[in-house]
Amino acid sequence: MRIPARGWQKDEVFAALEDKRKDDLAWRGGRAFAYVYDGGPAVEEVAKRAFVAFMSENGLDPTAFPSLLRFENDLVAMARAHLGGDDEVRGSFTSGGTESILCAVKAARDHARKTRGIGRPEMIVPVTAHAAFHKAGHYFGVRVVTTPIDPETMRADVAAMRAAVRPETILVVASASGYAHGVVDPVRDIAALAAERGLLCHVDGCIGGFVLPYFKRFGAPVPDFDFRVPGVTSMSMDFHKYALTPKGASVVLYRSAELWRAQFFACASWTGYTMVNSTVQSTKSGGPLAAAWAVLHHVGDDGYLRIMRGLYDAKEAIVAGIRAIPGLYVLGAPEMCLVGFASRELSVFRLADAMHTRGWHVQPQLAYGGSPENLHITIQPSNVPHVASFLADLGAAVAEVRAAPAGDAGAAEMARALATQLSGPEGEAMLPALLDGLGIGSSGKLPANMADVNTLLNALPRDVQERLLVHVVGRLFTPPRSEP
Repeated sequence: MRIPARGWQKDEVFAALEDKRKDDLAWRGGRAFAYVYDGGPAVEEVAKRAFVAFMSENGLDPTAFPSLLRFENDLVAMARAHLGGDDEVRGSFTSGGTESILCAVKAARDHARKTRGIGRPEMIVPVTAHAAFHKAGHYFGVRVVTTPIDPETMRADVAAMRAAVRPETILVVASASGYAHGVVDPVRDIAALAAERGLLCHVDGCIGGFVLPYFKRFGAPVPDFDFRVPGVTSMSMDFHKYALTPKGASVVLYRSAELWRAQFFACASWTGYTMVNSTVQSTKSGGPLAAAWAVLHHVGDDGYLRIMRGLYDAKEAIVAGIRAIPGLYVLGAPEMCLVGFASRELSVFRLADAMHTRGWHVQPQLAYGGSPENLHITIQPSNVPHVASFLADLGAAVAEVRAAPAGDAGAAEMARALATQLSGPEGEAMLPALLDGLGIGSSGKLPANMADVNTLLNALPRDVQERLLVHVVGRLFTPPRSEP
């Protein structure tokens, strides 16, 4: 493929754009429990208008576009008030939860290097903490020490975290909530451990930080997790999830300006402009900033409180409904409107396919670290009117899978044999043929039914699974061939 020899007319461009999206997830219908947080047409209209109005402004230099600086300062102020911070709390607007976590880990590393002389830093991360912490450790040379969870509650094991502390430890992590199960870690105990040992404590509130304060306001049993807890030194919270703003909107906050400044990068050692970046990005569109500011002002605290009430009631109904279906059980007791559920009797991967044929999108999650293979749902505002039909279809899908049991033991046996071969010197050369056998062709499309693929992945060792997934995604991102 090459740049078109002649420019297309506008109508041609927009027709082609619509054609490209024909296979996309249909998220507006309320049947997708992942990826898109739909605030409805009015919120979408405000967000798009604000985004487009500022999409060309550049956040690289806050002195050139003071409007963007005002937006960011306002959003940081709103976030710190929402999370119980005082006027000493400082922070930055970022492109998403991963960048917020990267910034927090980089700040912890540089702060420990400066104040404690730590050259080979480590951070303690429960197995339920977001994969972005592993990414940050990989990028910034911070060793990730994982600790187990309580297999009943799915919460971090504080005693195991305490036992993992070493002289090189710089940071301990808690989730509010964890993504997989929607439960809040014992933040008070984890933060107290950090304070006792002179460590930093980051609370990942990327997905739950905006919602949980609202749940708490109308009496839901949400444990303390924010800056009101002594020992919490930094937090992350996304706006582009439950604040319903467009993608590219998160915030990372620190208890002090000193710690916040450790996140910065400055460079005057070249011939161009002096570079000072508060976050990972340099050039960045003003669109996400303006859209986030506009949506928060449009929806308002009263609007969010109404939305959160609906989400909480939907979560309670779904948890009760799943528990009432024979063969299913909920993992832990989720405080957040995220639910993971499993089965000791049925293949949850076949259950996911059965729900897909009924028009529902749920996320399969592989077994790891005390969490069995399960299905995950992220309950969003658009899902709230469809709770009863979701539960009815889930019950029917369970009956379907139960009536047609599949031989998943054979797939697990095959996985073990494959793992041995893939771990050998010829392993890399085998991967293309394996992907073809799984139905993941050179076109990059995945099979319509993913149960066999997920069963195989679930049985593979983690390192082999990760190598295979890199190849899978590599196929998905294969550009079209160039025309002669």
